[in-house]
Amino acid sequence: MVTADVIATTPPSSDRRRQEPQGSGRRPVSRLAKALRMIPLIPAIIIMTIFLAGPIIWSFYGSFTNAALTGPNASHSSWIGLDNYAKLLQDPVFPLSLWLTVLFTLASAVISQNVLGLGIALTMTRANKRLASLIGSIVVGAWILPEIVAAFVCYAYFSKNGTLNQILAAVGMTGPNWLYSFPMLAVILANLWRGTAFSLLVYQAALNDVPPEITEAAMIDGASGAKRLVYVTIPIIRTTITTNLMLITLQTLSVFTLIYVMTAGGPGNDSTTLPILAYKEAFRFSNIGYGTAIATVLLLIGAVFSIVYIRAARPAKD
Repeated sequence: MVTADVIATTPPSSDRRRQEPQGSGRRPVSRLAKALRMIPLIPAIIIMTIFLAGPIIWSFYGSFTNAALTGPNASHSSWIGLDNYAKLLQDPVFPLSLWLTVLFTLASAVISQNVLGLGIALTMTRANKRLASLIGSIVVGAWILPEIVAAFVCYAYFSKNGTLNQILAAVGMTGPNWLYSFPMLAVILANLWRGTAFSLLVYQAALNDVPPEITEAAMIDGASGAKRLVYVTIPIIRTTITTNLMLITLQTLSVFTLIYVMTAGGPGNDSTTLPILAYKEAFRFSNIGYGTAIATVLLLIGAVFSIVYIRAARPAKD
C-alpha cells in the first residue's frame, strides 16, 4: 500500500531534525525570550543608573570644571579640562594624603582585620560554645554600633584625659595625647577595633563549610595545626579570603566619619586621608571641582583594587 510505503520510507523524527536546515526559525525566538526575561530587571537597572552610575558620572564630569560653593563659579561653572588634576601633582598635601590612605588601608584592613578576623574565627571553632559566644559578642558589638557612636567612643578612649591614659595613670604611667602625638596609630587601632567583626563573620561562615573529613585525614597523616591551616584550610577558603580582602579594602578606603570625629585630619595634615582631603577642599575651601577630582582619584584606586582582587579570585585553569 502507498501508505505503508510512505511510512516505511519516512525517516525517523530525529533524522528529519538532522535533515532540516539549521537556521533562522529558532534563533529569533530565543532572542525574544532573552529580551522578555530582561523586562523585570528594567526597574532595577533604572534605579542603579540614577543612584549609582549617575553620581559617578557627575563626579567625573565635575572634576573637569571649576565648580565652587561660593562666588561666580557656584552658579556658572566652566570646563577647565585637566587643570584640577595638574593641581593635584603640585599640591604638597596630596602625596601625603595618598600615602596616609595606603598606610591606613594596609595597616587597619588588608593586614590587621584580615589576619585578626581569621585568627578569631579559628579560635571560635575550637572553643566551647559559651566562650565562642562571649568572644563573638565582644567583637561584633563594636561593628553593630553606628559609625558616629564608635568614633566618639574611640575619641573618648584615646583623648588626653581619656580612658587609655586613665588606665595608664592607675599603674603609675603617664600617657601622651594619642590623638595629637600618634594620630594615625589611633585611627588605625580604632578602625581595626570596629571592622574586625566583618572579617570574623565572613571567615566563620567559610570555616563552617570546610569538609571535616579532609581535616581529619590531614590529622591522621600527622599534619600539625599550622600545616593543616596552610595546606588544607587556606586553599579551600581562598576565594573567601579574596572576597573579604576586596570588601574590607573598599570599605576602609572610604572611611571618613571615624577619622573626622577623632582627629579631623590633624594635627595639621598628619591624619588627612584622601576622603578627608576631598571634604576639606570641597566644603571647607568651597572648591567643589578640585575636591571632586580628589574623590575621582580615590574612586579609581578602589577600581584598581577591585580588578586585582577579582582576577585573583578566578579559579586556576588546568
